Amino acid sequence: MLSDKLIATFDAGLRTVFAGAHAARPRPDANLNEPVLDDTSKDHAAALMRINHVGEVCAQALYRGQALTSRNPHIVSALQHAAAEETDHLAWCETRMHELGGRKSFLNPLWYAGSFTLGAIAGALSDKWNLGFLAETEHQVSKHLQNHLSQLDATDIKTRTIVQQMQQDEAAHAAEANQLGATELPAPIKAGMTFASKIMTKTAYYI
Repeated sequence: MLSDKLIATFDAGLRTVFAGAHAARPRPDANLNEPVLDDTSKDHAAALMRINHVGEVCAQALYRGQALTSRNPHIVSALQHAAAEETDHLAWCETRMHELGGRKSFLNPLWYAGSFTLGAIAGALSDKWNLGFLAETEHQVSKHLQNHLSQLDATDIKTRTIVQQMQQDEAAHAAEANQLGATELPAPIKAGMTFASKIMTKTAYYI
């Protein structure tokens, strides 16, 4: 029933924004020792993980919005699978961020609402556009994670290992979307997504 679906979606949104996430998979850095970092490196890593945490909040919102309005059960299944792995990322980012002395973004409710709306619109358009939006989102996230790897202290093996695993998962999600028939988005839409991502990352670094 639509009402049940709406209630479940709303509940998932509340838990994503306000509750602590719980991962189904163990943290990829679980067996690694905590590195000794100076305050500058530690603060920078915490801010980068806050950005990544915001990215995962947005990913949850996007995929749930897309799944709500998509009419293709295969695409809904792919979106739900991606959202489940993004929940792992959300939990990993949150715990690592706290270990580094960081905090969540104060704007998470805003990030979630905006991303959910975009996802719902994409899901309602068509299967190919829905999948194309998923693939492009994952592609841009992967590039953004690679940039973070270049900024993290080389000795911060725990944070780097988490980010590397996240990057592998994002690439797999994009590949799955392409296999299901994603269409490449027009350049203006890609540019708009990139611009919005830059605003989010620059804001989330501080707020």
